[in-house]
Amino acid sequence: MTHHGPREIRSWLSDMDGVLVHEGAAIPGAAEFVRALRDGERPFLVLTNNSIFTPRDLRARLVGSGIDLPEDAIWTSALATAQFLTDQMPGGSAYVIGESGLTTALYEAGYTLTSSDPNFVVLGETRTYSFEAITQAVRLIQGGARFIATNPDVTGPSRDGDLPATGAVAAMISAATGRQPYFVGKPNPMMIRSALNRIDAHSETTVMVGDRMDTDVVAGIEAGLRTFLVLSGSTQRTDVERFPFRPSEIVDSVQDLVGRI
Repeated sequence: MTHHGPREIRSWLSDMDGVLVHEGAAIPGAAEFVRALRDGERPFLVLTNNSIFTPRDLRARLVGSGIDLPEDAIWTSALATAQFLTDQMPGGSAYVIGESGLTTALYEAGYTLTSSDPNFVVLGETRTYSFEAITQAVRLIQGGARFIATNPDVTGPSRDGDLPATGAVAAMISAATGRQPYFVGKPNPMMIRSALNRIDAHSETTVMVGDRMDTDVVAGIEAGLRTFLVLSGSTQRTDVERFPFRPSEIVDSVQDLVGRI
């Protein structure tokens, strides 16, 4: 079978930071891009590895920047983690280090949050990592709890510079326990697959839009999607050559994709 030209695009997955927003402000064209998806009644999800916020929080932040999308169009690593744990062990228990995005997702998935003999230790993003909580996590993992982390990002941005993020704290727990976590968020294609399932989309007719080669693009490729790299975030055109894989297309920003919807 031969493909004549690019495959039809029916569904869209898009990263959030660097694609739609940058430090709380909408990237030019982002509001139009989202409006076109909604007007065209295209199945779409906005993905983020950040597990701090609930979709409701994120929707409010996006609306504040002029981007109006429904709460159920947001897919976070916290939601993907809750989905993964539910598939692995429905109604299980977890000791959680994280904020409301993660605790709410697990609670709504029917998980019991406990520090007493949990099935899992689940590590997410938080602004204030407590040494006591990390110590508790180490002891529970030593005692047999399975170690899960929402995302492998080692740093996160702040106005004053980088902050240590989930991946960095996971490394500390791994050093103490000798156990590596299972990371659910990008670049794990599991995050993309769970997003596709959420909107009942197929990899052959879905595109992933992202600003990072090492998370968005590689996860999209591994999940069998076409990938569009935008240069509005952390990647420049010259960076692309350093990687052993390529996006399907490179565009300046989502502004260039509005006409493709």
